[in-house]
Amino acid sequence: MTEAPARPTVAVLDYGSGNVHSAVKALIAAGADARLTSDAGFVRDADGLVVPGVGAFHAVMAALRAQRGDQLIERRLAGGRPVLGICVGMQVMFDLGVERGNDTEGLGEWPGTVTQLDAPVLPHMGWNTVTPGEGTVLFRGLEEERFYFVHSFAAQSWPMVRQDPFREPVLTWSTYGSSFLAAVENGPLSATQFHPEKSGEAGIRLLSNWIGGLAGATL
Repeated sequence: MTEAPARPTVAVLDYGSGNVHSAVKALIAAGADARLTSDAGFVRDADGLVVPGVGAFHAVMAALRAQRGDQLIERRLAGGRPVLGICVGMQVMFDLGVERGNDTEGLGEWPGTVTQLDAPVLPHMGWNTVTPGEGTVLFRGLEEERFYFVHSFAAQSWPMVRQDPFREPVLTWSTYGSSFLAAVENGPLSATQFHPEKSGEAGIRLLSNWIGGLAGATL
């Protein structure tokens, strides 16, 4: 009898950011051996790392730095090991967050500033469509699906200039009052502004698409 292949290991970074157990459950449903952990060794060695984020940009950054999560993320990315940011976990990948008069330095993995959406009603809460970029892996087979958003802030531009020989990042956009980045796929670093774990079957399939790329990225 052929033994089933081992599931890819995914660390969900535990740094005190809200209720993230739903993310662990969704990753398990999508095919991963997922664990909520702050153990540096497991975070370093796991096939994939998920960085969740709920609340204010400055609070998430403070909590990450207190747990040295910023260093763990940087080391993984420096080694080309996959990371997926979710919601504020996506926002902190940018240079700067501007919220209610507070300017907070982010992780600086991507250039740009996270600012308040230009919309008559905030937060942007509920299901919305997205427009995936050409060559997307995350949204493969999901181009017509809706995803669940809960946020008032987002990156609303992409100032990064392509540098050869690196591949062009895949940008996925959505609109609520104004256009904003709903997801970015950039080498080992991917992120979504929406919550895959709250997006039903479409979210599970998106996570499965991400998990499917882990084995090749960690050989």
